[in-house]
Amino acid sequence: MHIDHKLWNSRAMKRELGFDDEGRPVLITAAATPYEEQHRQRVRKYLAIMSFRIPALILAAAAYGLWHNGLISLAIIAVSLPLPWMAVLIANDRPPRRAEEPRRFNDSPQRTPLFPRAEHRALDAGISAAQPHAAGGRDRGSH
Repeated sequence: MHIDHKLWNSRAMKRELGFDDEGRPVLITAAATPYEEQHRQRVRKYLAIMSFRIPALILAAAAYGLWHNGLISLAIIAVSLPLPWMAVLIANDRPPRRAEEPRRFNDSPQRTPLFPRAEHRALDAGISAAQPHAAGGRDRGSH
């Protein structure tokens, strides 16, 4: 693609090609977040949730040392038990789907026959399609 130097210097041409007034590319804000950035965010969420697990175990030990009550310690541990499961679920969650993103699931049921049969081309259709012309030609010739 050949671009005239005079046109390149014009602001309209730069904007049309996706550059700002200084010649830097314009950021596309509607683009999806890159996979690497999504992965970093998910790892941060996972580590943030899992960082409550060790302090909960220490708190359970401290509560048992202070009050000598095993039920309080067990309650603290019970609250911390689903943390790894929740951390994995939250970390594996993808960003919400946009409205313009196509759906992949086809909800119309497709019938698969138990014993598939080979498809046969209708040879009669070719013959019957040729017969009216032949019959019409014969009729015209016989009249």
